[in-house]
Amino acid sequence: MDWGLKNRLSRIINPKTGKVVMLAVDHGYFLGPTSGLEDLKKTLDPLIPYADTLMLTRGALRTAVNPDFNIPIMLRMSGGNSIVADDLSNEGITVSMEDAIRLNVSGVALSVYVGSEYQHQTLLNLAKLIDEANRCGIVVLAVTAVGKEMTRDARYLSLACRIAAELGAHIVKTYYCDEFEKVVNTCPVPVVIAGGKKIEEKDALKLAHDAISRGATGVDMGRNIFQSDAPVPMIKAVRQIVHKKASVDEAFELYNSLKKKRKK
Repeated sequence: MDWGLKNRLSRIINPKTGKVVMLAVDHGYFLGPTSGLEDLKKTLDPLIPYADTLMLTRGALRTAVNPDFNIPIMLRMSGGNSIVADDLSNEGITVSMEDAIRLNVSGVALSVYVGSEYQHQTLLNLAKLIDEANRCGIVVLAVTAVGKEMTRDARYLSLACRIAAELGAHIVKTYYCDEFEKVVNTCPVPVVIAGGKKIEEKDALKLAHDAISRGATGVDMGRNIFQSDAPVPMIKAVRQIVHKKASVDEAFELYNSLKKKRKK
């Protein structure tokens, strides 16, 4: 791993804690104006100071993020489909590496759909992206996307994560599951978990805590932060779990305390 790649990786993952709180706001690439992201800049401005890394599309980056913000960018590179399609797995690479460099990103992200009709296509997309990124010293995050028909268990997620790592991904994003330590222990690169659909705040904090305690390098949360009743207190509470090893109760107490102060 060359110096540039190591440097970018150290910007994404906090070298002091070895952990990362990534804020995912790339949902619009297939969901359109997701609830909470209708005005992306308004949502992001108060949250960015508390995120270690920001994951989003190039259009969102150019229109909603102040260039003065010193935050590492994980750029969504795959797409080509929408929520109205029958099969979301039919994706391609939608951004050139030249444009990623122009945007000064630290990492690039692409979804793979292991077990889907378009498995072969998405895995080759990942391999191509890794080759291009390696030439430029840019980190690659592989997202193990899961279709409706796929089971999110340790056996399947271990398979998907290991394949992504074997192809050369530097970080893998996947879902939390029972026996999650099996997923982490069989994947030779850092694993971060997806937050998934919006759930109750304490449940989301428990999700983060369970994943970190079982070996996850961090979280890539979106809806469980920006759709929260109090997004800034929520991301601060998540940070306490990821970087400070807080318990679920401690983090939830912090969330409620900050939420009350905000209302005064």
